Amino acid sequence: MTAQRTATWIGLAAILLWSSLAVLTTATEGLPAFQVLAIGFGVAALLGLVRTALQGRPGWQALRQPWLAFALTTAALFGYHALYFIALKRAPAVEANLINYLWPLLIVVFAGLLAGVEVRGGQWLGTVLGLVAAALLVTRGESIDIRPEFMPGYLAALGAALIWALYSVLNRRFADVPSAAITVACAGVAVLGGVAHGLFETTVAPTASQWVVLLIMGTGPVGAAFWLWDHGTKRGDIALLGSLSYLAPLLSTLLLVASGRAQAHWIQAVAIALLLAGAWLSVRTPRAR
Repeated sequence: MTAQRTATWIGLAAILLWSSLAVLTTATEGLPAFQVLAIGFGVAALLGLVRTALQGRPGWQALRQPWLAFALTTAALFGYHALYFIALKRAPAVEANLINYLWPLLIVVFAGLLAGVEVRGGQWLGTVLGLVAAALLVTRGESIDIRPEFMPGYLAALGAALIWALYSVLNRRFADVPSAAITVACAGVAVLGGVAHGLFETTVAPTASQWVVLLIMGTGPVGAAFWLWDHGTKRGDIALLGSLSYLAPLLSTLLLVASGRAQAHWIQAVAIALLLAGAWLSVRTPRAR
């Protein structure tokens, strides 16, 4: 297995972790969004610092990075989540989520335009099938109603998608920065989230079960997932990761159904078939002539 393929599998692990975020977020119902953001990334930063301390001097040296790399990661992590929260407040969740799920497609587009990565025809087709499947999952096959009064929410969702796609591709410019340095960015996001919470929200004390959920979030989908994604986007097949990112809404929906927080629907079977076909087209290697 080549180093690039290994890195791609590592990036895929981040996508799998992100699929658990929806079901975990529903368990934090009643807590302000930026409070959840600050606590989740605060947990991730603390765990990263503990890991760094256990490694000693080499661990602390791995946190060093150019200011531009730190600014890119921190701005992307905070900007994406902040705009996504705004989108959900300013527009219906169905339309906001559908626009937000443009980011895997945008990764493939930007990878070909900005990173000089060769995107195979199968990856283009697989990504489009993933977008169609995501649309079916979000809308359940029903029409969507785009209304002018929700335009700020739509623009926020599009901004979130653009930020995450650009970050995922531009991150390759800092391939020499160790992925462990994501700990510093997580700390920065926790501080920014805390400031936003203090300015716009009222603190709500989490219950014992919600603290457990927040710890799980900080360990997995808003912790280790970003370390894995950092490694995958820097050293893996970025176009393939973009195509496979549509597994996140599928697995997220299945977890919500399995946990009883969403109802099963026949359209989900259609979406699964499309996603599996798209994934196969994305990962298959063309035959040599």
